[in-house]
Formats: sequence, structure tokens, C-alpha cells
Amino acid sequence: MKLSVIIPVYNEVSTLEELVAAVRKSPVENIEIIIVDDFSTDGSRELYKGKLKDSVDQIVLQERNYGKGAALRKGFASATGDIVIVQDADLEYDPNEYPKIIKPIVDDKADVVYGSRFMGGGPHRVVYFWHYVGNQMLTLMSNMFTNINLTDMETCYKAFRREIIQSISIEENRFGFEPEITAKLSKMNIRIYEIGISYYGRTYDEGKKIGWKDGVRAVWCILKYNLFR
Repeated sequence: MKLSVIIPVYNEVSTLEELVAAVRKSPVENIEIIIVDDFSTDGSRELYKGKLKDSVDQIVLQERNYGKGAALRKGFASATGDIVIVQDADLEYDPNEYPKIIKPIVDDKADVVYGSRFMGGGPHRVVYFWHYVGNQMLTLMSNMFTNINLTDMETCYKAFRREIIQSISIEENRFGFEPEITAKLSKMNIRIYEIGISYYGRTYDEGKKIGWKDGVRAVWCILKYNLFR
């Protein structure tokens, strides 16, 4: 079974090389790595012509900075694997956990798997309390409308059967992708699973990008894609 790993990148030159190496070393034999660069200006693009030239299967270069959702839209369309997983480039999530995340799909028990940072016994870096509160509020609000009992709607690690994710029209260009895709998946006749993962969160000084404005947008997206569609 082939796994397509979609890596949206925006100014991650300090971690990108290490991340790609970690993905290549993950315990999944057949991996396709697709990087979608969202108009990085920090030197990330130079790596694609040099050190990462032979390590990445596909590189998509955006002509301007559109956002994570737009990058994922391009990446999903380019995927050829049986399963597709999202991988941030910031080393907050561990590619060694791919096997347990995709196992319910491989075993034909699930069609989509969310990797939850709030279940299981893996290590979790202690960072921002209000980020945690905000995440839990957004997840609760999403669950109220979708009627599914996720613990971590905003997680990066989401794995899909390729035909499912490629059948969905993604409209959000930024971090609104998370509530949008959750709302749209909940309306499909599919099996959604969740599994605990570890989490090595970054601080803003270390490059974390999501902020309070993205939280406000997420609330709007929960309402938009659950009530008005």
C-alpha cells in the first residue's frame, strides 16, 4: 500500500531538511513525498534544487502565498498513493507514527483517521494553555454541529483514503481547512477513527504561525460548512 505524504511549506528552511529525512526513515516502505511550497522567501526553495532534489517525489511551487488550505488542495490533487496524510514541516509531529495512524485504514476498519494530540500516552510538550482551551472550544463546537465525537479537530495528522479526499472540493485557503474538511467528512457515509499521537509543539519564537485570527475564522467555518451548505 502506497502512502502519499503532503507537506505544505511556508518559510520552514530551518526544519525542512530534517523533516524530509524523518519522513523517508519512517516505518512505511512505499512513501510518496509531495511538497507544496506556499511562496517561501527564507531559502526553502533553494533546498529543492539542492539537498532535497533526490529526496522528494513532487514539488509544487505556488506563485504567491495563498495559505495552508490552498497548498493542501494542490497536494491532494497531485497524490497517487492509496492513503494520503498531511505532514506539517515544523517537526511538531513525528513521522514514525505513520504506521499506527494508517493502520485502521490498512485493516479496512476506517476511511479517515485523525491523530489526536489529546489521547494516548505519547509525549506532549507543554506550551500554551490558551491554545489548548481554544482548540478544545473549537473541537466541541465542531462536534456539536457534526455530531461526531472528536477530541482534536485541529490536528495536523489526518489520513484519508485517496479517493475520499480527492472527491472533496476544498474552499478554504488558510487554517479554515480543518473545520471545513471535518464538516464535509461528517456528511459522507464513511468511517472516521481517531488515534492518540505524540506532539512536540513549537513556541512563536520557534516559528509557530497560527494565531487568534485563525481561531475566529475557524468559528465562522464551523458555522458556514455545517449550517449554510
